[in-house]
Amino acid sequence: MARVKGRDTGPERVVGEILRAFRFRPVSHPADVPGKPDLVFRSRRAVVFVHGCFWHRHSCRNGQRLPKTRLEFWGPKLEGNRLRDARTRRRLRADGWRVLVVWECQTRNAERLRTRLAAFLAKCQGALAGKVSSKR
Repeated sequence: MARVKGRDTGPERVVGEILRAFRFRPVSHPADVPGKPDLVFRSRRAVVFVHGCFWHRHSCRNGQRLPKTRLEFWGPKLEGNRLRDARTRRRLRADGWRVLVVWECQTRNAERLRTRLAAFLAKCQGALAGKVSSKR
């Protein structure tokens, strides 16, 4: 498992390229945000997690696959990842963050991902605009 990358993975780079095309510069993996999200937009109070389907138990074909050996280790390990992710999302939302999870399999369709990211960031901007205008 030492060779498994935790940052700058292929799917993260795909998401990063799309965001750079939108001219966004998120912070990567900040330690002061719960769960160390992959991408953080502090000014929008928004975070993006880019999850590997296998490691985080997505409902797609790759996420439902289990290793052939050491199931007594891998079963609880992978289920623990899924439960930890859910706790982290709940905590972030309770703290006022907007959360988007992008799955590895979703990075294969760049146009659909581009639309989804644009909608998420626009929604976050709209929410902030409403808060700013209500203070005046």
